[in-house]
Amino acid sequence: MFGKRLTGTFAVLAVAVSAGSALAEDKVALIMSDIGSANPFWAAVSQGAIDKGAELGVDVAAVGPPGGETDVAGQIALIEDQIAKGVKGIAIAPADTAAVIPALEQARARGVAVIFVDKRADMPGTYIGTNNIPAATLGAQHICDNVPAGSDVAILQGIITSTTGQHRAQGAREGLEACGLNIVAEQPADWDTAKAVSVTENILTANPNLAAVFASNDNMALGVVEAVRNIGKLDEIFIVGFDGNPNAAEAILAGDLEASVAQRPYNMGQMGVEYALKLAAGEAIPDEIDTGAVLVTPENAAEFK
Repeated sequence: MFGKRLTGTFAVLAVAVSAGSALAEDKVALIMSDIGSANPFWAAVSQGAIDKGAELGVDVAAVGPPGGETDVAGQIALIEDQIAKGVKGIAIAPADTAAVIPALEQARARGVAVIFVDKRADMPGTYIGTNNIPAATLGAQHICDNVPAGSDVAILQGIITSTTGQHRAQGAREGLEACGLNIVAEQPADWDTAKAVSVTENILTANPNLAAVFASNDNMALGVVEAVRNIGKLDEIFIVGFDGNPNAAEAILAGDLEASVAQRPYNMGQMGVEYALKLAAGEAIPDEIDTGAVLVTPENAAEFK
């Protein structure tokens, strides 16, 4: 949050257990911050969950509120709706680290197992996803390796009230500062391509010598590409995204985007279903499950299309 990594639009994968030792009336909800049709990252998460559901004999339905990544009220309504439907477990990517807590506490008070996928809330619970600080530092290091020390660089943040947005910005900042680059701007674009275009245009106007941009997801990275292309500087500004989405891989192969830090969203979806079911069944599960990250460059981008 594949940079680009759950808006008043989230995807909810409602999972109804129908085979194996599970009872037909058991259900789990995977509540994401965006739907797959709006973001390739969540499409991969959804597919992983669907495939794991098929493997376990679990029905997986994907739904989501209309407001996108910033629709916190919509996500809270989804939580309350899934509680009312009698789910046994909820795996959620919180749209806001604090605002969802009362609804999730209500879920736990009713005996619903709660875990976190891709994003954490400010409350205890198992986290399944990327360790975003070192992953963002990996992308920042790629900029360091290709841009002269002392150059002006910028960071596009995601939604900064989310832990994912905070940790990716932190990792990028630490990596860029460590190699002597000059961070002239660090601004949010809320995981959104159109917002990233506007924010980047403003940064470019104020900083004509900008040499590189780290975008905290691929949606924003592609917005940076558009803004930079519009002023004819694609060959001059080094752009790195985050998520490793198929459209970002295509942009890397086309020479528009230099790299992206790829998460493993398919694995997140699979594990979200698997571990929500385990916790709901009373099994002990780890506090943190790191699904890993890898740098996508022209050398391996074809594998991520």
